[in-house]
Amino acid sequence: MARRVNYGYEKFQKEAKRKKKQAEKLEKKRLKKEGVTPPEGEPALGPDGLPIEEPDPTTPEDTAKS
Repeated sequence: MARRVNYGYEKFQKEAKRKKKQAEKLEKKRLKKEGVTPPEGEPALGPDGLPIEEPDPTTPEDTAKS
């Protein structure tokens, strides 16, 4: 039976990654609850987790209705 030489290290890395992800999730949740926008460089996320696309101000929205 083969032994996993770096099992302890792999386990530590996996646990650290999980804790970091959980901390980021809690931070996003806290910011959302406070109503604070995300810092510069990070796109604002919608409820589905995708970045919110802002409409182009140079394009009139009602041109198709005319």
